Parts: sequence; structure tokens; C-alpha cells
Amino acid sequence: MNKLLYSLLAATWCSLAQAEIAVIVHPSSAIDALTEDDVARLYLGKSKSFPNGDQATPLNQEEGSATRQAFHEQVTKKNPSQYKAYWSQLVFTGKGTPPKEAANDGAVKSMVAANPGTIGYIDAGAVDSSVKVVMKVP
Repeated sequence: MNKLLYSLLAATWCSLAQAEIAVIVHPSSAIDALTEDDVARLYLGKSKSFPNGDQATPLNQEEGSATRQAFHEQVTKKNPSQYKAYWSQLVFTGKGTPPKEAANDGAVKSMVAANPGTIGYIDAGAVDSSVKVVMKVP
């Protein structure tokens, strides 16, 4: 009985611990909001620009990051191995280059804040005035 209770409490705590993810762009961007489909198309290499036509450069968190895993499962509908296989196929056939990576929330935020046209995702708690939130992932 104690093991069952512990397991239930651990599962509940883990689900509560997952934070909201903010999709971010440079604060001067003309983009104020994006749909999940818009963002998925950028991260799957199906589009190279924002809906308004401005060039977009997606930025991933590093492989193995919990934020990256949650983002891709929600937005691109791919788990880590599916996402890697997807991009391996595109690279092998010469049809695309995967998004660059940054180490963590701070690195993504810094790169987005310094490079107009870059789009990234971070824990919503890490958002500040150096970036603009265009979508939230629950």
C-alpha cells in the first residue's frame, strides 16, 4: 500500500513540476502571436519564414533537455528519437538542416534577444523583457 501511495504522489508531483513553455522571438519582431502549426512548420523545416514573410531561424535547446522533449512532444508531435530520425532523413536526402542548438533557457534567451529573426523556446518562468512571447505550450 505504501508503494502505491508513494508512486501516486511521485507521479502527481512530476506532472505538477512540468512548467509552461514560452515560444519567444526578438522584442522588435513584428510577430505578436504564432499558432502551434506555424511553430511546428518552422521546427520541422517545412517553412523558413514567419507567416508575415520575415525570415525565421529556429533554435532548439540541447538534446536531452526536458524542455526540448516537452516542446517537441506537444508542438511537433515527435518524441526525441522520432525528431532525430526525422531530421536525419532530411539531412541524408539533402532536404534540410536541423535547427541549431543552445545549452539551456539562458542561452536560448540570449541568442533570441541578440538575433532578430530567431525563434526559440524556454521555460515560461525565465521570460523577461529581452524577448517577446508569441505562444505558450502548456
